[in-house]
Amino acid sequence: MSTSYFIPRKDVDFLQWANNFIKYLGTSLRRFEFPETVYTELTDQRDDFAQKFEIAEEPATRTKLAIQAKTTARAVFEKTLRQAIKEYLANNHLVTDEDRDGLGIPIYKTTRTPAPVATTYPDFDVDSSVIRRLTIHFYDSGSRKSKAKPAGQHGAEIRWAILDAPPVSIGDLIRSSFDTHTPFTFEFDENQRGLTVYFCLCWENTRGEKGPWSEIISAVVP
Repeated sequence: MSTSYFIPRKDVDFLQWANNFIKYLGTSLRRFEFPETVYTELTDQRDDFAQKFEIAEEPATRTKLAIQAKTTARAVFEKTLRQAIKEYLANNHLVTDEDRDGLGIPIYKTTRTPAPVATTYPDFDVDSSVIRRLTIHFYDSGSRKSKAKPAGQHGAEIRWAILDAPPVSIGDLIRSSFDTHTPFTFEFDENQRGLTVYFCLCWENTRGEKGPWSEIISAVVP
């Protein structure tokens, strides 16, 4: 089952579902390593609800008190059921998808949707207000300088190099840095002041796949 509300709403359907759940669970307690004390509690509460349900459904015994007793018994039973499923079955590696189907509980998705490859590139500004330091503030192109990364992206790769002339291609930027959150700061030596540094950035997703590269921008070491 894939619906978020897997326990039936109608009492008659709920009781039928619960009977099936307890019957299937009872044949697999040892295999699931499910506590017998919890199973006993579930069966006792099922029996109590079933009895009160029958009384509340019979015209001769259907009173407001009987209906309230049935509603209370169901609430107690359902709470115990949900807690037991969450604690002992939902993430139990001993419980197969076939078992979950037999129990009537959700089959949880175990594989993640692959992270997309970025179709945009990081725009960036270079702050040179501090001597011997260049700080890259990057953001997604067209995002009005929001710090949020595109969905599925781990961070930005920064290709850079100190060159005497503008690079012919991105391949000329032989150094690489990586940052998961803006900004990224480069520190330089005193003898590098006045040199020109060229930068180019791209997004990289959680699988290491890169999106398109930005324009190459230069800055002078202050």
